[in-house]
Amino acid sequence: MSTAADFDGERLSKKETALSSAEKLSKKETLGNVQLRHHETNEIILVPTPTSDPNDPLNWSKAYRLYIAGLVSVTIFLSNFLAAGPSVAIVEIAQDFFGDSDLGLSGSIAKVSYFFTTTALLQGMGNLIWMPVMIKYGRRPLYIFTFALYTATAGWAGSPSSYGSVLAARILMGFANGAAECLAPLTISDIFFLHERGTIMALYTASLSAGVGGGIVIAGLITMHLHWRYIYYISTALIGACTILIFFTLPETQYRRAASVSADADRSDKAAAAAKSEDDPEVAYSEVASQREVEIPKRRTWVQELRIFTGSYTNESILKLVIRPVVLLALPPVLWATLVMSVTIGFLVAITSNFSSAFQTVYGFEAYQAGLCFTASIISSLIGVFFGGHLGDMVADYFTKRNGGIREPEMRLPAMMISLVTGPLALVLYGVGIGNALHWIVPTIGLGLLNFSIVQATNISLVYTIDAYRPVAGEVTVSQFAFKSAFGFLLSFYTNPWIAKSGYVVAFGTMAGISGAVISFWIVFYFFGKRIRHATWEWGFVESLVHWHDDREVGE
Repeated sequence: MSTAADFDGERLSKKETALSSAEKLSKKETLGNVQLRHHETNEIILVPTPTSDPNDPLNWSKAYRLYIAGLVSVTIFLSNFLAAGPSVAIVEIAQDFFGDSDLGLSGSIAKVSYFFTTTALLQGMGNLIWMPVMIKYGRRPLYIFTFALYTATAGWAGSPSSYGSVLAARILMGFANGAAECLAPLTISDIFFLHERGTIMALYTASLSAGVGGGIVIAGLITMHLHWRYIYYISTALIGACTILIFFTLPETQYRRAASVSADADRSDKAAAAAKSEDDPEVAYSEVASQREVEIPKRRTWVQELRIFTGSYTNESILKLVIRPVVLLALPPVLWATLVMSVTIGFLVAITSNFSSAFQTVYGFEAYQAGLCFTASIISSLIGVFFGGHLGDMVADYFTKRNGGIREPEMRLPAMMISLVTGPLALVLYGVGIGNALHWIVPTIGLGLLNFSIVQATNISLVYTIDAYRPVAGEVTVSQFAFKSAFGFLLSFYTNPWIAKSGYVVAFGTMAGISGAVISFWIVFYFFGKRIRHATWEWGFVESLVHWHDDREVGE
């Protein structure tokens, strides 16, 4: 009969074997190549390894972590709610501000479109300022400050004021609400393990996409019986309620993992703790310090969690944190993922800049009817959660099992084959549908497929780069969103002249070709991505400007 000691010894032996395999991989040099499954039992190993500290976000209950993921998904939904939502009433807004001017309707619409293009630009570019703060001082201060500012600017934009005043409010609004685009993926990476991340991140990208569609649909319904300014009034109430929830229920999720792991490692007595997860029976192993030697701190109380500032989280200088996102674009995986985001979200920005007038001109739709067409984007975004999240995890897990339990970031990329079809097809359907005045369902299906591709392709490529460069996930995310916003801003200026010169069919056909070419590079990175990552990581300027300090290590 085997004794409990025999069982513990066997389990520890298996754990040590798994760890010895993983320890052969230096965290700084592997860039996402980690031992995720035990090489004998094929069971999942928790990455990062949770500490013995109950305040470690990885030790929080699964239900609590899912609540936080849900709340940050609401924040990203609301962040995009007002970014494009009022554009459904762009004709009415133009008539209110420039009804008696000599600009004409097209000139008035062009001026009002600045409300939306400048907001989109600042949503991304503003993160170049926000990101160093969220990395160095934590997530919670920025969640509270930026959403309070977002609430104020939403109310300001809806007030009966001049064109210049509303434009200033919209610019400041973009600066405020854009922070959530980078805060959300960082928060998710803080509180979920590697094998959980793809699926949860898909909720984020779905909320990102659905926020645009949901804002347009709801804004269109509001304008059926109310003035367009009520879009802002109702949004202010929703954003204000979210701000209250953030203050009282969203704790700081950044954790000084490198210091905690080092402290645990200094103790001589360690044990392999039972890590069978009640939520996932496949999860087998986790390492924590023995409770006989380690003084486990008490769990912080709810009142203590309300602290806004919790100290500094890295010794890296602000200057390096500012420079790194720009230099990261020199790394081919980051540059490619940025282009994927640009040719999906960027082309959606181009569509939202003129869809209302296009549907009114071609189909005679009222603002609310044009807005209802974006219901397709909400439905397709929800469908994309599975194909961009869970399917990506399944594909990556399949290749991980075949690779002796070692996960490589590129293993999720084959799932992008779906978007290689749906992305270009979406743009063709929209362009041909509007250009040839086909049934309104044709461009509407195009809208749906484009939003599906945003969730599917963007999530996979974003998670790919976060997995590869996890300690600097914040800078990686900022690089992509800043470039995407600049691309969308420029595209919004040239879309209408381009369409006027070439027509919808040619313009959107060209966009389809560009998106297909960019997305198809997943094949190159799947076969050569690991080699490319390690070769470019040794470039001189990358070593000096991108390589991170030891205190940024997160255990993967």
